[in-house]
Amino acid sequence: MKTTTEIDPQLVKQLREKTNAGFMDCKRALVESSGDLAKAEAILRTKGIASAGKKSTRATKEGIVASYIHLQGKVGVLVEVNCETDFVARNENFREFVKDITLHIAAAHPLYVSRADVPGNLIEAEREIYKAQAKGKPDSVAGKIIEGKLEKFYSTVCLLEQAFIKNPDVTIKDLLSAKIAELGENIVIRRFVRYLVGEALPGES
Repeated sequence: MKTTTEIDPQLVKQLREKTNAGFMDCKRALVESSGDLAKAEAILRTKGIASAGKKSTRATKEGIVASYIHLQGKVGVLVEVNCETDFVARNENFREFVKDITLHIAAAHPLYVSRADVPGNLIEAEREIYKAQAKGKPDSVAGKIIEGKLEKFYSTVCLLEQAFIKNPDVTIKDLLSAKIAELGENIVIRRFVRYLVGEALPGES
């Protein structure tokens, strides 16, 4: 059986695109299936994780806006999390999930919800830095180094790709997928803002 370090990141990416399951769920399924993509997909579906992905296209017009103030008023978070029905929006389980998200944002300081929200010019700037760092390496090696560093960058700045502060073995995406499967509705972390007293505003030096 392959170890997690032997799983090709491209396989993980393909499985995520097919199932919309979380990164770690896909990686674990590929390890369990020894890198067989079809078997890994079957494992995810058996566990019900991939079913959350099927709900991802359903409209989310309900939900809540939640807030959290931390460190004697030095850090504040506002987040909007959407779901399909008012019934789930009022569900204590859903609200506990949203509370966990606000706590995580306060502690982990993500900048974007997902990699799709990261500006293209910022990604290219990061890529150029990594190209310079990999200069002199064979193209095949340099390419892997650059992609690996980009994945690390996403896991630092994107909320969905960060390791959950209460359980670093799962990402926020994993947590979200599990909650969708549990509550039976599509759930979307739509937007958030994090304030830190004294931080520079855009345009300030």
